[in-house]
Amino acid sequence: MSIINQEVVYAPSHEWAKVQGSEATIGISDFAQHALGSVVFVDLPSVGQRFNAGQEFGAVESVKAASELFLPLSGEIIAVNEELSDKPELLNSAPYASWIVKIKLSHPEEVKKLLKPEEYAKIAK
Repeated sequence: MSIINQEVVYAPSHEWAKVQGSEATIGISDFAQHALGSVVFVDLPSVGQRFNAGQEFGAVESVKAASELFLPLSGEIIAVNEELSDKPELLNSAPYASWIVKIKLSHPEEVKKLLKPEEYAKIAK
């Protein structure tokens, strides 16, 4: 069974967001990393890029497949987890500690549209 972090909100596409003030930290869920298998590469965006909620911002490649990453909230990339370039497997070993990007929110009200942990648990079975 997948671990559901109670301190974040989720997109149906299996990304999580931890919102703190006007910023959010984004990663992939435990369910997503299990489905992918061993992650071997993470395609990261550049700091300063802007994305709308639901827009593709990168990709994760595993020994099984490649999967696009979709930003759950609109915003500007303010940080990328460069450690994932050398150690993409961190997404497998610690999916909630190994964030992918941090963003400055463009539309904070979008958070209300994301899934609460108990709602996400229903689709992450």
